[in-house]
Amino acid sequence: MTPHLSRRALDAPASPIRRLMPFADGARDRGLHVHHLNIGQPDIATSSTMRAAYQAFSDEVVAYSPSQGTLSLRNALADYCRSNQLHGAQKPVDPDQILVTVGGSEALLFTIAAACDFGDSIVVAEPYYTNYKGFAHLLGCDVVPLTTGPEDGFDVDPARLSARLAAHPRARAFIVPSPGNPTGAVLTTERLSQIAAVCREHGVFFVVDEVYREFVYDDELAGGVAPSALALPDMGEHVVVIDSVSKRYSACGSRVGWLITRNASLYAACLKFAQTRLSPPTVDQFAAEAAVRTPMGEMRANIAAYQARRDVVVSGLNAIEGVSCPNPAGAFYLVADLPITDSNAFCRFLLEEFELDGETVMLAPAGGFYATPGAGMNQVRLAYVLDIPALKRSLRIISEGLLAFQRRGNI
Repeated sequence: MTPHLSRRALDAPASPIRRLMPFADGARDRGLHVHHLNIGQPDIATSSTMRAAYQAFSDEVVAYSPSQGTLSLRNALADYCRSNQLHGAQKPVDPDQILVTVGGSEALLFTIAAACDFGDSIVVAEPYYTNYKGFAHLLGCDVVPLTTGPEDGFDVDPARLSARLAAHPRARAFIVPSPGNPTGAVLTTERLSQIAAVCREHGVFFVVDEVYREFVYDDELAGGVAPSALALPDMGEHVVVIDSVSKRYSACGSRVGWLITRNASLYAACLKFAQTRLSPPTVDQFAAEAAVRTPMGEMRANIAAYQARRDVVVSGLNAIEGVSCPNPAGAFYLVADLPITDSNAFCRFLLEEFELDGETVMLAPAGGFYATPGAGMNQVRLAYVLDIPALKRSLRIISEGLLAFQRRGNI
């Protein structure tokens, strides 16, 4: 008799970022070069201090670390928070308020698990990072969308959030990235404060995914960091900040993240989850501690490179007839409106049927970044993580591909 899979397994959502990979593989098998703009895998070199630390690790036994992460790493992360004044006027972050996880993903999973029972819900600002839905599904939670749009820079309306929470009494958390994935939106200090007040009023956790904190490009933020929820006054029981080495230090494969919270009860619950999975990776924590010491000049050069890429891509997309793309304030993603009605079909077309000089592009259809049925079907998410020559070639492929797609009768 064939064993049965769980309903949880059968209903698990596929990643809109990765679901077209078989078609990309097919394009490569046909001899095409595929420009991957679908996934946030930077081509910029991993932090020099981090790479040196990997080479310097010399312990004869790679042992378990403490479940909450090594004290030396947590001290380094607390120092990072202090040096960047992320706490504002609040008491500085203590190492015992930092829990090291296997990537920022595990930090999110632990946080949702600590906040929600089966059948509870999380409210997310859509378009949202797709794994929010995946984690919620794994834990038996519902995702309640709060729709944002390009007309207002994908900003979060506190009044609409309050109404959403009031309409969903089993909502336990509001989760938002800032700077945002997939939109690149950055929440101002004022907006963070307004959202925090709403979360406090409704008694829900305010979870801010800050893994792109340094990648900000607006004049008032350039060269600094995005405002942090850690600085919000009187929110110690409500705020959870998610962070990671993946993007800041171009080390996605290191799988070291962390959560920061002043809520002792939530921290204790997450620590119990962490004990169940034993420990985060020992060698990668050693390297992550070195990453925090990355020279500022190196960080600024990387941020300048992303800003230059953003400027090329945004101007290039808006120069294509029928395409509309707001200028993202941070991260290295954007969501663009295309003159089509089915971006999934267009993204497949680029991989299955179109090529330009032996090259094509892989994009992420934006529909998968929405919980609202039918939303985002004319949009794509693009990650500007390749060098400028590759981005310029990709823009030409997208432009010519749209014309070819439309000539086939697709709109």
